[in-house]
Amino acid sequence: MAVPGPYSGRSTLAFVARASVVTFGLVYGSLKLSYLKAKSSKKVDATAHH
Repeated sequence: MAVPGPYSGRSTLAFVARASVVTFGLVYGSLKLSYLKAKSSKKVDATAHH
């Protein structure tokens, strides 16, 4: 983990903001991926296997 520097409040806030953005991106990406996968598997089940 990052060691808090002289501006511990600001760096903590930036770390929390960055962590929340990364978490949101991961959750959104996985949800979008699973949604697209389910949508495409229903439509083209035979050609889904590459």
